[in-house]
Amino acid sequence: MGKGLLTGKRGIIFGALDESSIAWQVALRAKEEGATFTLTNTPVALRFGKVKELGDLCGASVIAADATSEEELKLLFEQSVEALGGKLDFVLHSIGMSMNIRKKRDYTNLNYSFYQKTMDISATSFHKILQTAYHLDAINEWGSVVALSYIAAQRVFPGYNDMADAKAALESIARNFGYYYGKKCKVRVNTVSQSPTPSTAGSSVNGFDHFYDYAHQLSPLGNASAASCADFCVLLFSDYMRMVTMQNLYHDGGFSMVGTSTQSR
Repeated sequence: MGKGLLTGKRGIIFGALDESSIAWQVALRAKEEGATFTLTNTPVALRFGKVKELGDLCGASVIAADATSEEELKLLFEQSVEALGGKLDFVLHSIGMSMNIRKKRDYTNLNYSFYQKTMDISATSFHKILQTAYHLDAINEWGSVVALSYIAAQRVFPGYNDMADAKAALESIARNFGYYYGKKCKVRVNTVSQSPTPSTAGSSVNGFDHFYDYAHQLSPLGNASAASCADFCVLLFSDYMRMVTMQNLYHDGGFSMVGTSTQSR
């Protein structure tokens, strides 16, 4: 049962694909808390995923857009503002893809064409989203932009590959753009460093099961679920977090603070 945390708020949610997606869970929770929003993903993802089903569940328009294209992002923001009846209050960036991981290229033997795509899709797209919204003045004062990250941005997790570089860049973009957006119109920009989550994207990482089990055993609260992450994102979208910006916030059951554990689960 929602508490109306997002009543009257409008937004865009990037990256929902199917029920395992964190973005999918965020959409359901945002709807429950009273928000209206548009959903977006690439045309290919819309064809092969279940985003239109999510749109029906949430009463949300689904707009195809390539987040690496400035032209398509401009149209997306303009169409979203028009469809929702006003400027936005929140944006979720839940986008990540690595061809090096898909093709099982080791970090010491990267294909640099793939690497550039990893960075463009998984990190630079965040800057493009922020820059587009900034120049269009598409987000209301005290709005909130959140991107999903992972602790591999800070520490070495063999197998996470070039996505670790992308997440490090993502967190840097949040800090730097967060400064300018905050000075301009009090818009908050944060990243959430989530526990390993068995989503379509996360499960493609080599050794994901090991990451997941290790984090779950080490974390005093266990791994945070996708649904729990959705709760946290909704809180970040709300007015209760108005003074939090430029932060990388760990949502991982305490994993990031633990050196060793005295027991296993």
